[in-house]
Amino acid sequence: MDAIVLLRNDHKTVEKLFKAFEKAGEDAHDEKRRIVDQVIEELTVHAVIEEQVFYPAAREAAPDTRDHVLESVEEHHVVVWMLSELADLDPSDERFDAKVTVLIENVRHHVEEEEQDWFPEVRKAMGRNRLLELGERMEEAKRTATRDPLKVPSARE
Repeated sequence: MDAIVLLRNDHKTVEKLFKAFEKAGEDAHDEKRRIVDQVIEELTVHAVIEEQVFYPAAREAAPDTRDHVLESVEEHHVVVWMLSELADLDPSDERFDAKVTVLIENVRHHVEEEEQDWFPEVRKAMGRNRLLELGERMEEAKRTATRDPLKVPSARE
């Protein structure tokens, strides 16, 4: 699987979780906890493979995307801190749903920018073979990636 297809698949997985959260009833605390725990794992692993594998390769292949990479890392920084807060927040807390809503808005914005503006440029610069090789590296990195949002590189930057 090529790297961009892998990232788009991750985006789809997370979007399905967001929709499930949005459909959950107001008092569906157990369901919301389960969904948010999955979101935390999915987004943490996704951020790790982007920051450690995809972004450096994309920046090298398409130097004009430098600003996008830097902005994306900053967006990750905000998201991983929100994930760490959600990990410790009780779903019955009045701030839980609001925090998840802000997370969803941030991630949807990030995904839209990547998929609309950036991925086509990176695909053109890298080519199919390079993206396939990068996708393999990213699949491997997923297996060992941290599940702790505060251990994602951007959390410390």
